Parts: sequence; structure tokens; C-alpha cells
Amino acid sequence: MKALTYHGRHDIRYGDVPEPAVTSPTDAVVRVTAAGICGSDLHIYRGHGFSQDLGYTPGHECVGVVVDTGGQVTRFRRGDRVLVPASVGCARCRSCAAGFTARCERATSSTDLCYGVSPKLPGSQAQALAVPYADVNLVRVPEGISDEAAVVLTDNAPTAWYGCRRARIQPGETVLVIGLGPVGLMAAQSAFAMGAARVLGADLVAERRAFAATLGVEPVEGEDARTAVRDMTDGRGPDAVVEAVGSDATIELALKAVRQAGRVSVIGVSQSKAFPFHMGLAQVKELEFAIGLCSVHYELPPLIALTRAGRIKPEVVVSHRFALSEGPAAYELFAGRSDGVRKIILDPTR
Repeated sequence: MKALTYHGRHDIRYGDVPEPAVTSPTDAVVRVTAAGICGSDLHIYRGHGFSQDLGYTPGHECVGVVVDTGGQVTRFRRGDRVLVPASVGCARCRSCAAGFTARCERATSSTDLCYGVSPKLPGSQAQALAVPYADVNLVRVPEGISDEAAVVLTDNAPTAWYGCRRARIQPGETVLVIGLGPVGLMAAQSAFAMGAARVLGADLVAERRAFAATLGVEPVEGEDARTAVRDMTDGRGPDAVVEAVGSDATIELALKAVRQAGRVSVIGVSQSKAFPFHMGLAQVKELEFAIGLCSVHYELPPLIALTRAGRIKPEVVVSHRFALSEGPAAYELFAGRSDGVRKIILDPTR
């Protein structure tokens, strides 16, 4: 079958890979109808991936149709339309049973917990995907939810909801979202759904700030974001900050911008091994600081309900659509943040 494969920094190729197959009675194979490129895929693309291996298929966001199942799969059958959550659970430990797949007690490394970050679990930017423990790791897509919305629900939307939940957003509060890519845009929608009165949005890309404004976000303008946020909040600072970038600079901005006794929730993927966390600042300001990885399975139920009710609209973050064969060009566009790119959907059926 055809798929994208990673061969080093800025080197994504389209070509032939082995067909996925049911190798365990708990497996399923999904024919992919739409796959996403995630911001964390750019870490791989830029040569700062989660594995030293080359030649594997990246991607951890997709929706499709079940085409084969093992004999012990009972909740799904051929023809079911499903989304594949980015996080992978073993279906056996206590954490996975409770939906907290990112805390899987049987995982030996982070590469066990997500598709497309190593050869261990080939990714979703392909014509088909093998899914382990399918009864747990597949979610049926309800009628009325588009492929584009479903792709965003596999990772970006749950990560955003998780970040807002960990920020403990309360009705009437002011929230700052740092980074207005797909996760940041979904964090803004999530904050409003949780009752935020105001959502401020900071991003270096003017087009992203402008688009966020169409969703009700108040863009943070100017070169000094911290000062601008202070001015927008009468010198007080936001009640909560959701950081959706993962760089040292943006995490530092979150800590400095939030109000006294405020809350900071970091969901941007950070690979820093030496972040200079200012303990004195956090202690003096009496801050709450949360950071972690989203267990998609746990966050999905309210998001699916809100999407069906029209309270959140995951599909609005999608800006570009490419055939799977155009994947290398899609990565280049996404990495360059040009042409108003927000979220890219790859179509393996074209």
C-alpha cells in the first residue's frame, strides 16, 4: 500500500510500505479515509523526533472504516466508521480501564503510547492502519460528524480540552491561550464552552491571530506580549493560561503573564531537558502549574457530545486538504506556516 515515510530532517517521502494485517485476535485494520498532520509531527519532520529510527510511517490522527478484525474483537465489525484516538491503551491495566491511556502501566516507553513516532506502531499517514486492542482503541463516529471534525477529535480537540480542564477554567474568567495552531484554536473553543468570559490569544503569526478573532478570541498584538496582556486585563493578568506551543519562551511567558494565584496549563509538546523553571516566581505568585499528555479516550465523550450539539466546531480549524501523495509538500507548507495554514488533512483515497 501507499504511505508517507520519514527519512531524516525535512525528508518525508511517499511510496510503498507493507500492508497492515491482523496479527493478534484483538487487532483490527482500518482503511484510512482522512489523516491529519499534527504540530508534534513537525518535531519529527525537523529532526527532533521521539526515535532515532528512519523509514517508518508518521501520523497519529485518522478516521476510516474497519476492514478486518481479529476473532476477539467484539465491539466493532467490518464497515464501521471509526476514529482512531492518538493515544494507545493496552486495555488491561487499571489506568487504561479508566480511560487514562497516556498513563498505561504496561508501556515500556513513550513509543508504546502513540502511533507514528517509531516503527513500533506504524502511523496513520497511510492508506490503512493496524490498531491493537481494537475494542478499546477505536471509537465509532456518530452520524453528523464529518471526517474533518473526526480527525481533529482524534488528538487536537482532546488535548485542548485536557489543557483547559487542567487549568480549571471557571465561568466568567479570562483565559490566555498561547499558540493559535489547531490545539490553541480548540483550546479557545473549549475555554468558551467551559464558561470563560474572555479568551485572549497570542501567536507570532498575524494570520493565525486574525483567524482566531473570528472565533471570538481577542488577539494579543505588539512585540511585547506580556505587556499587551497586562494592558488588556487592567494590569491584573488572566485567571488561567493554556500554553499550546511547548517552547521555553512561551512557557516562560505563561508563567509571567498569569495573574497572582493563577493557573498555568502546558499542553505544547516540550523536549527541553533543562527548562529554567523560576521557582521563586511561582512561589511568590502562588501559581498552580500543570503539564502532561492527553489521554484521548478519557476526554472524548464530552467533546463528541459538544460537537454533535454544535457547541464546538472542530472542523473550522482545517485550512488545507491534500492527497496523501502530496504529503511531502503538505509538510513543507505546514512547517513554513505560510498560506494561512492551520490544519492539514491528507486524503489517501485521492
